[in-house]
Amino acid sequence: MTGFEQLADNDDETLKALGHVLAAWEEGTDNGIAPELIAYAALFTALTDLVAVYGEDAVANLIRRLGARVECGEFTLGVTLQ
Repeated sequence: MTGFEQLADNDDETLKALGHVLAAWEEGTDNGIAPELIAYAALFTALTDLVAVYGEDAVANLIRRLGARVECGEFTLGVTLQ
């Protein structure tokens, strides 16, 4: 069982969701889809779902705060995992 499959079988719903997304990401890249195209598709899908659930204002506020988080290295793996 791969790490992604283990996550997908996890009882924690957040880890289960992550496992499914990572498995789909890997499948896409294995089929020749550029990772940045998968990233754009994932962002579009995530944002449209978040807007449907929380509304445009809440999602716009989330997006405004992401810039500072990116600049602080929160999404840079070498920094995040240290």
